[in-house]
Amino acid sequence: MPDLDQLLSIIAIGAWVLFTVYAVTVFVRSFLREGPAIAMLRLISARVLVPLLLVIGLNLLSASLVFVDPTQVGVVISVVAPGGVQPQPMRAGLHFIIPLLEHETKYSTALQTYTMSGAPSEGQAKGDDSIRARTSNGQEVRIDSSIIFRINQEQVVTLHMDWQTRYVEDFVRPVIRGLVRTQVSQFTVQEVNSSARKDLETTLERLLREKFAAKGLLVDQFLLRDITFSDEYATAIEEKQVALEGQDRTAHEAQQIRNLAEGERDKLTIIAQGRSQQFQLEAEGRAKAKLTEADAQAKALDLIGAALAKNPNLLTYEYIDKLSPNIRAMLVPNNAPYILPLPDLNQFMSPTATLTATQASTATQTLTKTAASTTTVSPASALRDDKVTK
Repeated sequence: MPDLDQLLSIIAIGAWVLFTVYAVTVFVRSFLREGPAIAMLRLISARVLVPLLLVIGLNLLSASLVFVDPTQVGVVISVVAPGGVQPQPMRAGLHFIIPLLEHETKYSTALQTYTMSGAPSEGQAKGDDSIRARTSNGQEVRIDSSIIFRINQEQVVTLHMDWQTRYVEDFVRPVIRGLVRTQVSQFTVQEVNSSARKDLETTLERLLREKFAAKGLLVDQFLLRDITFSDEYATAIEEKQVALEGQDRTAHEAQQIRNLAEGERDKLTIIAQGRSQQFQLEAEGRAKAKLTEADAQAKALDLIGAALAKNPNLLTYEYIDKLSPNIRAMLVPNNAPYILPLPDLNQFMSPTATLTATQASTATQTLTKTAASTTTVSPASALRDDKVTK
C-alpha cells in the first residue's frame, strides 16, 4: 500500500494527464472552428490557465508533503541548508519541505540481515560468497556468516553523507570479511574446530559492534553459520575421529569386562563372607552348646557333691542300685575292696575310715550266711574269682 506522498504524486500525475487531454481538446475544437490563430489564443485563456495553475499547485503540494512510515527515517537534501543536507533526520510522520529546493531520501530502520555463504541459494551475492581465511598454522578455512543489524536513527545523516544507499556493499560487506580474516588468523585450525569457535564468534561480534556504531549502524547479532575445511584436512579429521571412536569402543568393551570381573569378584566375596559367617555362627552355636552342657554338668556335679557331703554312703547306694535287682551275693577276689553296703553291713562302714580285719571277717561271715540262705554254691564255681552265683 503506497504512503501519503506517493499517493499525492499519483494524483499529481493524474492531474497532468487530465489537463493535457483538456488542453488538447480545447485546441482541436478551436482549430476546427476558428482556425489556428484563435486556437493558440484559447490555450492562454482563463479556461486553460486556471486548470493549469490548479495542476501546478497540486504538484507543488505533493512535492512539499513527505510522509515517513514508522519503520523509516528520512534525510532532507536541501539547497538552502549548510552542507546541502538538513542536520536533523525526519522521523515517522508527516513533514513539509520546500518544493524544488529540497527532497528526501528514506532509509529503513527495520532489522536487516546480510549473509555471506558458500551455498549459491543463500546470501545476497550469487555463487560461493563464503569468507576464505587462513588459521595461524596455515590451514585454509571457508566461513559462512550472517550479521543482523539496523540503522541508528540518530546517525542516519552521517550514514547518508558517508555511504548513501551504498552502505551495505561498500561498508558492511568489506568490514565483515576483513575482521573475520584477521581474527581467524589468531587461532589454530584445531581451535577453530573446537570450543574456541564460540570465543571467535564473541570477539567478532564485539569488534563489529564498535565498527558499525561509528558509522551509524547498530549490530543486533553476528553468527558464524558454518566453518568448512579443506578436503585434505577434513579427511584427516574424519580418519582421526574414526580412530578415536575405535579407541573409545575398545575402552568401553574393556571397561565392561572389568565391570563383569569386579561383579564376579564381589559375588564370590559375598558368598565367601556368607559361608564364613555361617561357619562362625555354627561354631559359636556348638561352643555355646558345649558351654551350656559343661555348665549343666558342673551344676549337676555341684549338686552331687553337695549331696555326698551330706551323705557319703549315697555314692555306694547309687552303685548298688545300678546292679541287677536279683543279685543277692557276689564273690570278689580277696584283694578287692568290699563295696557291698547291705543293710547288715552298714554297721561295719565308717564314713571316715576303711574296714579293719575283724570288721572284714564279720562282714564276710554275714555275706556267706546270706548267700547260703538264698542259693547253693558249687565247689567249682566257688573257686572262680569274679563269678557271681545267682
